[in-house]
Amino acid sequence: MPSASTAPSSTALPSPSPSLSSPSPATPKLRRILIANRGEIAMRVIHACHDTGRIAIAAYADPDADALFVHAADEAYALGGSDAQSTYLNIAAIVETAHKAHVDAVHPGYGFLAENAEFAQAVIDAGMTWIGPQPATIRALGSKVEARRIAAEVGAPMAPGTTEPVHDPAEVITFAKEHGLPLAIKAVYGGGGRGLKVVHRLEDVREAFVSATHEAELAFGNGDCFIERFLARPRHVEVQILGDGAGNVVAVGTRDCSLQRRNQKLIEEAPAPFLPPETTRALEDAAVAICSRAHYESAGTVEFLVDPDGTMSFMEVNTRIQVEHPVTEEVTGVDLVAAQLAIAEGAHVTDIPGLEHGTPVPHGHAIEFRINAEGPSLGFVPFPGIVERLNVPTGPGIRFDSGVAQGGAIPGQFDLMIAKLIVSAPSRSACLTRARHALDELAIAGVPTVRKFDQAVLEQPAFVATDGDFGVYTRWIEEEFLPSVDVRTLADGKPGRRAAAPEPVESWVEVDGKRVRLGLPASLASVAALGAGLAGLSGAGATGDPALTSDSGESVIQALLNAYQKSVPAGSGTQTAANSDIASTQDTPIESTITGTVVRWLPDDGAPGGEMLRSGTGRRYGRG
Repeated sequence: MPSASTAPSSTALPSPSPSLSSPSPATPKLRRILIANRGEIAMRVIHACHDTGRIAIAAYADPDADALFVHAADEAYALGGSDAQSTYLNIAAIVETAHKAHVDAVHPGYGFLAENAEFAQAVIDAGMTWIGPQPATIRALGSKVEARRIAAEVGAPMAPGTTEPVHDPAEVITFAKEHGLPLAIKAVYGGGGRGLKVVHRLEDVREAFVSATHEAELAFGNGDCFIERFLARPRHVEVQILGDGAGNVVAVGTRDCSLQRRNQKLIEEAPAPFLPPETTRALEDAAVAICSRAHYESAGTVEFLVDPDGTMSFMEVNTRIQVEHPVTEEVTGVDLVAAQLAIAEGAHVTDIPGLEHGTPVPHGHAIEFRINAEGPSLGFVPFPGIVERLNVPTGPGIRFDSGVAQGGAIPGQFDLMIAKLIVSAPSRSACLTRARHALDELAIAGVPTVRKFDQAVLEQPAFVATDGDFGVYTRWIEEEFLPSVDVRTLADGKPGRRAAAPEPVESWVEVDGKRVRLGLPASLASVAALGAGLAGLSGAGATGDPALTSDSGESVIQALLNAYQKSVPAGSGTQTAANSDIASTQDTPIESTITGTVVRWLPDDGAPGGEMLRSGTGRRYGRG
């Protein structure tokens, strides 16, 4: 599909950048990429960086100090905090870390600050490239009212609704009398079902309005709400787009995300099945027109509701890469994250492999299953913990995008997604068959998961739709599926050890006369060797030597031993320095976790252990 031409813009929207109209050798290549995110999406961006010859730099919170993405990155920097607010949502800390790491660009992933215009502007103001749409575009499309206004200007299909916030229940009642019920009251800056109330009776309007505005104020710091006619049993269909700095926008394909629970997507597929060709074309045309009007750059997603009677209604634009982007990649061959990197350097969308001729024709079918640490049999209650066993399915058409390795922790402070299982095949029916086998093969121990829920869905006639009658809609799980099954059959796995947030051991070392702060995760395997090898030196801190004493006054060695003792599970049979025979550890080699030159050995020459010092390799943690 040819890209839509750019419509005249308001002053609030950015203009296409002539300097980015075509790539040239003079355009600097973005080599060092900071990933302002964690988990599975951080791993995905790391892979794209490596595939395109770039350096991937991680920024992590303390609970993620030993996470898979931290090990996979070329460099990793601590953000210095244990919760989202002080780390992944901390604009100042991330920009400071980006400066420290001398990065060229920042990729925000999804969630956290990915759709925060202030963060995008801060990155740009700091002299770095923002891998995403311009801040003005994020602001315009981040407001659902402004996004609806833009959609109305370009003639996108929409259910009746307001293009300005409503400030009084009386306005809602007037709308309901004109357009009918049910209607939805939605937060202007909402998402994920927060600040959303559905009204079926006029007498419920006042209570719903007060509830929606209050919830929006608490969740988003802005209580503004708008209203629109509510479609009772719609499908959720979205269009993946890519735009560049020259004003070109291409629709990459459609996805169906109707399998949701409380507005949280669980299973997605591409292309959106069982849609008439004219509906698909109308949705793609509308998505391109909206994003062209907003001068959209990078990857984005335009979401619609599609009613069984064929009614289409624009919902919103997500100004970031989506969780479910892999299904589009699998059926089009377009690497969407690599495309984001190329566009940020100045490439046209038609320079992207697979998009040379506009919208690609999808090949085959793909389905994504979000493998979350949740208990469907207990109301999808979250279960942070340790992934004690992870058996990943293999074979043709199987992709497993994981943020956790076997033995890894799922901390309770953040999202509980373990991985995404993406299955592709030449047809939807073949994809369903392959998905059943892949879910059978997948095995996770240590935390409950949604695996059996996914398996049960794959047996539902409404979802399989052998006869072409696709009966799934956005509230199908709550209204039809869960009431029809014995939820006890959805239990998969038992909770194991809860994932306590690791407390990195922080102290300092002297390197060439310079004091450097050192941080080691308590779970790091080398702590065990260090604890054993230095058991005989555990009293060294008592000598008062400041070089062996931490900022808290505790012996550095004792701090490490204490951390090791805490990291050994009770009843494991592992001896700690406190109860082991010191004589049995004196021949244990001590291996450094980083390479380097030993410039000073702090214990007196000839002390036990001094002769056994040797360097090793590993990852460096902490802040300098």
